[in-house]
Amino acid sequence: MLMKAATAAAVSVLVFAAAPPSQAAAAADDPAYFVMTDVTHAEFVIKLTKSDDIQHARALLSGETTERPHVLTRIIKRPAIHNPRWSFSNNPDTTSFFDVAIEVCDATIPYVEEHLDEAGGAFLPGAYWCDWSSRLIREVSAP
Repeated sequence: MLMKAATAAAVSVLVFAAAPPSQAAAAADDPAYFVMTDVTHAEFVIKLTKSDDIQHARALLSGETTERPHVLTRIIKRPAIHNPRWSFSNNPDTTSFFDVAIEVCDATIPYVEEHLDEAGGAFLPGAYWCDWSSRLIREVSAP
């Protein structure tokens, strides 16, 4: 029980540390979609809905910034129309970017898929996923 509480606290700290203070509330903008990859070279499409996240993603792709290049999100255990290859998707309301994160949320794209039934427990507590090798590679059109 103590371990679960400590893990939950660590994930909570990670979430607050990874996301900079928002300069604007949730965007009324249209969603934007970005392809991320990782050390496995698998590709995963993330949906972003917050204007700060969309701007940051575009700044990463343009080379305007190299800060916070990795994706942190809470996974949703069901496929999404924009990401049909995988049985899970990102929750755009909890998606942000980070430089450094705790190990408990690190996993590659294929590993999450292979162990999806375990996500939210000891594997990816709270369903938070922070692939340490994740990086955006391009923006794509809405499905």
